[in-house]
Amino acid sequence: MNALSPWAKAVKTIFDERDLPSIFSSVISGFEVRVHHLNNALWITIKSHKGTRLVLRPAYAPVDHLHIGHVTKQDKGMRLQLTAAIGHFDVSLQIHEGDEPIVHYTASFKASSDMLVPFWPRDMVITGADEDDVMPAGTVHISQTGARSGLQYFTFDKPAAGAALYFQNLTALNDYAQLTETSLANVVGGVWPELGFALPPTLKDKPLPAGKKVVLSDAFIALSNQHPKNEFEQSKQFLSLLAAIYLQLPLPETRYHHWPEILDKGLHDLEFSHGCWSHGAEQDYLNAYVADYKTPPEIMVQLAVLLPLTDYHDWCKTDMPAVTRIKNGLDAFYNKELGTVMRFLPALSDKLDGSEEQLKANVMDSWYLHHPLMNLGRMAMRGDKQAKKLFLASIDFATKVARHFSYEWPVMYDMETLEVVKAETQPGKGGEKDVAGLYALVMLHAWEVTKDNKYLSEAKKAARTLQGKGFELFYQANNTAFSANAMLWLYKETKEKLYLDLAYLCLANIFKNFQLWECEYGYAKDYPTFFALFPLNDAPYTAAYEEQEVFAAMHNFLLYAEDETILPPVSLLLPEFLRYIVNRAAYYYPPNLPPAILAEKTIKGQLDHKLWIAIEDIHDGWEKSGGVGQEVYGAGVAFGIVPRHYYRVPGEDFMIYCDYPTAEFTHRKSSIRMKLKGDKRLTCWMMLIKGKSPLPECKVWKDTIILTGKKVEAGNMEYAVPGNSILIIDWL
Repeated sequence: MNALSPWAKAVKTIFDERDLPSIFSSVISGFEVRVHHLNNALWITIKSHKGTRLVLRPAYAPVDHLHIGHVTKQDKGMRLQLTAAIGHFDVSLQIHEGDEPIVHYTASFKASSDMLVPFWPRDMVITGADEDDVMPAGTVHISQTGARSGLQYFTFDKPAAGAALYFQNLTALNDYAQLTETSLANVVGGVWPELGFALPPTLKDKPLPAGKKVVLSDAFIALSNQHPKNEFEQSKQFLSLLAAIYLQLPLPETRYHHWPEILDKGLHDLEFSHGCWSHGAEQDYLNAYVADYKTPPEIMVQLAVLLPLTDYHDWCKTDMPAVTRIKNGLDAFYNKELGTVMRFLPALSDKLDGSEEQLKANVMDSWYLHHPLMNLGRMAMRGDKQAKKLFLASIDFATKVARHFSYEWPVMYDMETLEVVKAETQPGKGGEKDVAGLYALVMLHAWEVTKDNKYLSEAKKAARTLQGKGFELFYQANNTAFSANAMLWLYKETKEKLYLDLAYLCLANIFKNFQLWECEYGYAKDYPTFFALFPLNDAPYTAAYEEQEVFAAMHNFLLYAEDETILPPVSLLLPEFLRYIVNRAAYYYPPNLPPAILAEKTIKGQLDHKLWIAIEDIHDGWEKSGGVGQEVYGAGVAFGIVPRHYYRVPGEDFMIYCDYPTAEFTHRKSSIRMKLKGDKRLTCWMMLIKGKSPLPECKVWKDTIILTGKKVEAGNMEYAVPGNSILIIDWL
């Protein structure tokens, strides 16, 4: 038996081999749910068909006694009040039936006097069957890291009794964090069998004040009797359980931002701000960060901005000098001796100071080779001759590297010798595991451009190496998202189920790195955080560049999936992420943030509070943001959003905006038809945006129903629309 804490040992002693009286009981999908009141705690037990039991503690009074007060019982839940010397508890329990049954409880507390919390035990312990003295074995596959979602996904392995997703709705705990000046990062965790949430300890001079009612827990536990046999079943189960909980969450309101205006300001500052550009080797190049003149130009930076600019150019058909300016410098990144584009401009590589491993000539961070090749391939598929030439001239080198490392890339290697410079992200964690998927996408682009099946074969070889990585596949968010696209593309071409399973595995890895809660304490009161994505497994902040690229990649994923049947949880969750990033991303721009929340110093370059270039980093509410710098390579945020969420109506002086992704957008005289992605159980916003003239008189149809809109600022009309709908807009 594993060693147990005193609290876990007490739970085992209380519930083993005892038929305790309960004040509530119910059975859902084979799970028996009971509520017990014993001495100093209120307990909720969830017992599986094989006897494994989750024991949850929603209310607790250390070294005291809880007295039950008013109790209200309902068919699928109850509410009760409890009192102890430390204060008053109000606990509610709800049970939601469905394919993934959910137990939801909320515990509020009002302290009788100012109260310090030096320690609080975790609120969940796993115990075995009553007649079995052996503790059940299980695996925690995902647990909260930093300020990501307060969740844990775990399976019951011995006996194989199914799985559960524990989700603490941290949004509800903002008052506790604000009053005690504590963070809600890393509050869900523990070691099997003692898991779940623990209140963050208070500071000695920041007690929980007397008489103030605060939520101490708002927990959802989604259950499944199915025990997943492998990583693919686990990833799909995790997505299904997460979607089931998501439907029960109180979702934050979104706010409309007029992205065309943000784009115009950002384009002006990108083109005319001296801090965005450097001049070297007879050409202009984008800096990685505003006023970072020390680091030589990087090809990733040039192409990471060029592709969104090209997306916008295709939408607006307006010449943009920045596009020409960037393209003029691309050829100089090619190294004839090695036969590939380089990360840093070869003519200025002697300027690298070597202060970090990657700031040395010929040292390549594995994903940095493939990301530019992917973007060159995308441009080549659009007919760009310069991009095609550079792309095809570099492909053989990329293949040579892939085969040398057997499709298992280290973090860094020497471009000339292929000697490993840095093997692992952390000891025992391996290298950049999702690069195989990014490389597969590059090969698929080469196959599309050349029609040579050797590239398709190479993509398949790389894709298969993603197997066995489970929830550790994720190295960097955008690369994992591109990997999902590659896997879905391979599935569409081959109909081999393996590739579709790998696509879901990539998506599950992405969803474990989201922040599905609204941080409203400290500096975060001034910006939204719900559905933010962290760029790395251990990154302490969310980042504009990676979010922008995942945003574009997930739009592409849904386009690839248009004629395929994909998992309902994916159809539900991806449009929601896109909706919320359109709401959140405006706050990466310093002019939209109070100067007081921005860092005084930056690691890279300078931070200009008035410049419409995104800061790299948004932190936990108790930390200032922007300390890394203003990332020029993240300047594509607005250029990615506008072409994907705004629709120009030919011959008309108005636009259509929708915060959900759409498909099948067709225009006929005085009529538009569009299909909204998503799930009918959730609602998105569609808006008719006027130009210089007033909006025409419009009718918006969903099926045979005429929707009623409301007039909002600037004379626009806004409509609430269910997901997975077909809209028809007619006007006179």
